[in-house]
Amino acid sequence: MTYSPPDSLQSFVPTTLILPDPSVDDDFNVVLSDYLKRTVAAVNDKEIGQYLQTEIISGQKFFNDEDTKNAHTVFRKAINFGALPNATTKSFPHQIAVSPSTRFTRIYATSNSPSSYIPIPFSHPTAANAIALEVSSTNVVITTGIDYSEYTETFVILEYYQS
Repeated sequence: MTYSPPDSLQSFVPTTLILPDPSVDDDFNVVLSDYLKRTVAAVNDKEIGQYLQTEIISGQKFFNDEDTKNAHTVFRKAINFGALPNATTKSFPHQIAVSPSTRFTRIYATSNSPSSYIPIPFSHPTAANAIALEVSSTNVVITTGIDYSEYTETFVILEYYQS
């Protein structure tokens, strides 16, 4: 049995469908139509597992006060940022049409070297070894305190909505 808080939203479609006999029951089309509508709604409520370098709908809904029917549609954009900088700041254009109503919900990245992999932002006991990740209205900005240029492949994921 799966636990779910009493006020949680769920996109659940039963795995068993019992249809009435269409030759004796007029409810066949109603039952089938209802099941298909619930299936479509549940599929559309799932998060999309695509990370593309173009703006896509992520499948996420972000709250709008307490009104879940008017929740904001979240967009996702993946950015191939390239190599991390050597103890400096590097900017890369994200090409998102940012307006005063844009709200970012997630900003994160990972970076790969031939022998190591790190999340970004990256915290470290030595402050100079930390890596900062920021987003401006036009750019993704990564700042390193030491040489991280051996990390030649960096993927930044931006998720946001426009209200």
